[in-house]
Amino acid sequence: MDFNVKKFASGAGLFFTRAVQFTEEKLGQAEKTELDAHFENLLSRADCTKLWTEKIYRQTEALLQPNPSARIEEFLYEKLDRKAPSRVTNGELLGQYMTDAAKEFGPGTPYGGTLIEVGECERRLGAAEREFLQTSAISFLTPLRNFLEGDWRTISKERRLLENLRLDLDACKTRLKKAKVAEAKAAMAPDFQETRPRNYVLSASASAVRRRFTKHSWTCTVFSLWSRVVCSAEHELRVAQTEFDRQAEVTRLLLEGISSTHVNHLRCLHEFVEAQAAYYKQCHFHMQELQKELGRLPDAFALNSTNSAASACSASEGPVETDTLKIEEVQAPATGSRKAKVLYDYDAADSSELSLLADELITVYTVPGMDCDWLMGERGNQRGKVPVTYLELLS
Repeated sequence: MDFNVKKFASGAGLFFTRAVQFTEEKLGQAEKTELDAHFENLLSRADCTKLWTEKIYRQTEALLQPNPSARIEEFLYEKLDRKAPSRVTNGELLGQYMTDAAKEFGPGTPYGGTLIEVGECERRLGAAEREFLQTSAISFLTPLRNFLEGDWRTISKERRLLENLRLDLDACKTRLKKAKVAEAKAAMAPDFQETRPRNYVLSASASAVRRRFTKHSWTCTVFSLWSRVVCSAEHELRVAQTEFDRQAEVTRLLLEGISSTHVNHLRCLHEFVEAQAAYYKQCHFHMQELQKELGRLPDAFALNSTNSAASACSASEGPVETDTLKIEEVQAPATGSRKAKVLYDYDAADSSELSLLADELITVYTVPGMDCDWLMGERGNQRGKVPVTYLELLS
């Protein structure tokens, strides 16, 4: 128990000494040992590496997992040293919903068959995303996290120790300086400069002689005391300087290792880019295959257009056939015409269509029997069919 109290008192005294030295440095009342320019450059480079590595790590996490709740859950599982449950990707979940919907609507219908094809594609995209997330986490996120939680913590610990040793070194310098000043003052005392009292023989008073000897002895004792203090301060300074130099060398080696960290992170960055490229390549391939599959399915749009045209023919007394529609015979209705803004350029496929230029305004209206994806457009004396998807109807 007594040992612990002494240790605690020693630690408290050391902390107080460092606090005093730090405060005096901030107030400009004490000198501070400055590190060399190369060491300062290494410190600045390390701080910059830590700052940007942390930002890149956090943003990459947000890119791979946009859901903050999911990131917190994964973090808790990691800290508890437990395996996180497998999480279904959004693409896989969407594919499952599309497949279930196709079963309800009927796989034999155009809509149901298309839902099945798209759902399977979304599942493959989700599986590719899962593989990309796993690869990126292992090859890119893990090395960055290992640096922040491992190497950087070691560097920070050694830097704090170096700073404490520097404060101890500067405190020793201050104590030695004060001790030398006190020693010089003691050496300059008038009584100390005499080797013996002046009136040692001539004085008639024995008591005066004794007082002289006593005062001279006390002055010698003070000077001797300060000499021992100076010797002790010089010894402490040498020890503090040795410890500081040793710790500075250790810290310098760790800081120079930042270059190796950059090389390692560069390799991980290349692997991350390759994983991204492979993922997007897979997505592109799956979408191309989906387009091919959709091209083999029955044209539901054509079927709907045919059914609409048939319904219009049966309901109208004078049906107008789309195939035999003559543009020059079409008359603009008295009401129902609207202005439309052209969104994209369009080149007419034949004489029945009207070519369009982006951002121009034309007049459009519907014609009985015409496909619902088309409108009749007029621009001055020109008239022809225009696709609805190329227009923005204005009120």
